Amino acid sequence: MPTPQPLVGRTDEIAALDHLVAAARHGDGGALVLHGEPGIGKSALLDHVRRGATDFRVVEASGSEFETELPFAALHQLCVPVLGHLDELSASHREALQVAFGLGSGTPDLFRIGLATLDLLSCAARRSPVLCVIDDAHWLDDASVKALTFLARRITAEPVAMVFAARDDGGLDALPGLAVPGLGDADARTLLAVDGLATIDPRVRDRVLAEARGNPLALLELPKSGGFALPDTSSLPSRIERGFVSRLAGLPVGARSLLTLASADPTGNPALLWAAARELGAEVEAGAGAAESSGLVEFSTRVRFCHPLARSAVYRAAPAGERRRAHRALASVTDPEADPDRRVWHLAQAGTGPDDDLAAELARSASRAQARGGVAAAAAFLERAAALSLDPGARTGHTLAAVRAKLGAGATDAAAELLTTVEALDDRTLAKVDTLRGQIAFARHTDDNGADFMLRAARRVAALDPEWSRECFLDALEASLLVGRASGIMDTVVRQARSAPPAPRPPDILDALILLTTEGHRAAVPLLQRVLADSPMWTRRPALATMVAAELWDMGSHARIVDWLMGTARETGSPHTLRLGLAQVAMTAVLTGDPGKAMSAIAEEEAIADALGVPSLLYPRLHLTASRGRREEGLALFEKATSSGIGQMTANVHWAAAVLNNGLADYPAALAAARQATEPGDLFLAGVALPELVEAAVRCGERESAMSALESLTERTTPSGTPWGLGVTAYARALVTGAENDYMEAVRCLAESPLVPYRARAHLLYGEWLRREGRRRDAREHLRAAHELSSSAGMEAFTRRAADELRATGEVARGRSASGHVELTLQEVHIARLVATGATSKEVAARLFLSPRTVDAHLRNIFRKLGITSRRQLRDLPDPEIIGTGR
Repeated sequence: MPTPQPLVGRTDEIAALDHLVAAARHGDGGALVLHGEPGIGKSALLDHVRRGATDFRVVEASGSEFETELPFAALHQLCVPVLGHLDELSASHREALQVAFGLGSGTPDLFRIGLATLDLLSCAARRSPVLCVIDDAHWLDDASVKALTFLARRITAEPVAMVFAARDDGGLDALPGLAVPGLGDADARTLLAVDGLATIDPRVRDRVLAEARGNPLALLELPKSGGFALPDTSSLPSRIERGFVSRLAGLPVGARSLLTLASADPTGNPALLWAAARELGAEVEAGAGAAESSGLVEFSTRVRFCHPLARSAVYRAAPAGERRRAHRALASVTDPEADPDRRVWHLAQAGTGPDDDLAAELARSASRAQARGGVAAAAAFLERAAALSLDPGARTGHTLAAVRAKLGAGATDAAAELLTTVEALDDRTLAKVDTLRGQIAFARHTDDNGADFMLRAARRVAALDPEWSRECFLDALEASLLVGRASGIMDTVVRQARSAPPAPRPPDILDALILLTTEGHRAAVPLLQRVLADSPMWTRRPALATMVAAELWDMGSHARIVDWLMGTARETGSPHTLRLGLAQVAMTAVLTGDPGKAMSAIAEEEAIADALGVPSLLYPRLHLTASRGRREEGLALFEKATSSGIGQMTANVHWAAAVLNNGLADYPAALAAARQATEPGDLFLAGVALPELVEAAVRCGERESAMSALESLTERTTPSGTPWGLGVTAYARALVTGAENDYMEAVRCLAESPLVPYRARAHLLYGEWLRREGRRRDAREHLRAAHELSSSAGMEAFTRRAADELRATGEVARGRSASGHVELTLQEVHIARLVATGATSKEVAARLFLSPRTVDAHLRNIFRKLGITSRRQLRDLPDPEIIGTGR
């Protein structure tokens, strides 16, 4: 084999790749995505990194234009060479990979699949470092993109390097990327000289240089097409493809047919290719020599085209009938038991017209793909099934299912476009269409008419299916909570829901919310409490259930719902349920003054969001930061959350800003934020922000605003009669009236409450009032309690307020120990807390979707920051010493 020529003009790219490989060699894994136009030299850089990794185990995968619909296809390619290590994995991880690769039954769990792949590569890397090379990443199937992104972000402590090549970011924008530019003029001339093309006619050479624009493949291919043709105005990739097509001219018919067959099979499996060639006849099989001599393809242990553009050029150059023959032959030799979905896909490409039987097969493939986590694949199968269906009802059903699948895959624009093709046959179908339009609108976050579509669906089926109609009203109501009542959508939903068909059973949550909106808390609270006690409410609408519990100031019910949520989420493995549960755990922890628990829950939710490739839920972080009194951090988070454009998130920002600024004694800012938080009247958020409005208004001398807010707060909390609601109302009333009995009632109501921050604030406000009354000795008792409680709850701003008040009485507050201010990240806080309970690195890794080696690396940082050397010492630390400040 000739020695490869050194790459020309790629100093920076080579340095980045060499650094990646060298770091992985020493156990610091990483990933890099090379992206640039076709022919720019990405494949050459991949060859360079392969040659430089002589001591690495190299595993490869390649995306295929014709295989983007098959879930985990690329991941399977990557893992095949190391599946010999499968027996070294835990049973759980072994099963996850078998399900993902269609070798076992069950529903795939992306987290388990990602962790199992990480475990598999980690086992392979025990003998030598591993290099993963993934070419044509822009054609990876959606499931593989998610799994490989998950993997690439978790190999930092592993001797594993991953290099991707893609025309664009290929959905891998979360990973480090490097744009591969065209060569400069001097390097382009050098490349022509190296390839022996420097002696071509100077005018031709100058034209090639001008038209290639530094694209190396163009520099090498364009001269082969001759130099004196008229200028071509088509795109460069098209011209390069035509160069490849020109090589087909003069080839025997059998060679061209074999090339078409190879281009139609994305697996590159030679056994499959030769079996299909025999199906097409001896002439095709005999064309191998001529096909290989064209330089377009290589037949060895894997069928490889010289460039991805060559494969697509050959496929597109073949007549439609020739392509259909190729797909039919491939379908006939594909094992219907081992690979049914690829077989039916080939059959679909081979078809020439509608075929209900084939459409039914495609729908079955869609079900299998969806069960394996291939939502995008399911959508593609269903869309093709719709196109092949003769029966209008079946065609509509397949199309609607495809829309749902596209929506589930996050392809909202494609879902919306496909939905326009539905032939609405009756009101039920129209209602389904309207419901999907509403879901698409809410998924886009920029459309404010999502609820309108859902309400229209509710009205369409009111007479046909009253129960479904009520569910549509509730869907609209729940979805509108994302927008917030300030937009008027929630009011519209409730107003129209008053005309909903009656509930088939005793009054339900829809009736209760209508009553709340129309007649207020005093009338609605008994019904809300009754509905909330019904656990099916939690099962069907957990997010709404948590908000209703908070609206009732009922932490007991809220805690039971959250416990159920977490238990269900852990049992089922549902990432969405688990994220909601963890967010509510964090919120509860903030309200009860347990910042360490809040940080742990936030860190775990962020780990899941990262694994899913979606933004983390911001509102728990908002309230933790506000409670702790971090102005700089808070302002940055407020800006980020507000920019989301979601009304409910904006309301969370205003409440958090009111708490933060009251803690910092910036009462004008707190007043402005509290007014914005309470004005829309959102469930839970408006009520819980009212005490902030009362305090800020009193401090700013706006007595009428304070009295009005107090009246509204009293109207909300009195019917529920919970210690939390009554205690908070009592200290808000004390601020307005200045009556000592009200302060004493607040302290009494909250005395046994788990809501430590509110207990602390009741003592603080009473202590401040006592000091201003000149009763310093009495004031100290309450200010000490406020200081101790707020300090234990991590409420730094309120702790400073209590300390300042204590100093004004002539007493100096005791500060927290310095070790309590260690700067641990949220993830480090979570790891420290888990290890302190006795969890092993493997158990922590599974919880946070990391490798055990990464957990050990974090532990070394934690030990260094805390000044300890062992897990035993970590277990011996009191929790406040562990939690640090959690950035």
